[in-house]
Amino acid sequence: MLQTDTREHTEAGEDRDTAAAAAPDTPAAGRELLFQRCLWCGTPAYRRPYCRSCGSMAFKRERSEGSGVVVRRNGHAPHNTWFVAMDEGFNLLCQVTGTAPVVVAVGARVSVVRSVAPTGQGLPLVELARPTRPLGRRW
Repeated sequence: MLQTDTREHTEAGEDRDTAAAAAPDTPAAGRELLFQRCLWCGTPAYRRPYCRSCGSMAFKRERSEGSGVVVRRNGHAPHNTWFVAMDEGFNLLCQVTGTAPVVVAVGARVSVVRSVAPTGQGLPLVELARPTRPLGRRW
């Protein structure tokens, strides 16, 4: 497995206590989403081994606000997976929960429900920021 949180020696010593508290495996961190920011150019990324802009492998972790905009669908409707452009500037492949796939539209605002699956694998879950009304009969 590639190490994606490479830090300089001085920074690693200062952040030792906060890194243990912000581990994504803890139950309190279920709704918070951690992403990477390149130490060289400042480009945000999510689970990348190197920076897509400058090629650096030096990242620092930051907390996301947890909101974004749906960009496009990925795959077939039963999987309900979408690309979401987060407000911090990185893209995220995730599953939309709590609604039918036909209700989700490009440009809809979403917020993070669960950042990682309980086993540490899987896609983050998001839900629509404004719940939609159930589709009823129109005639």
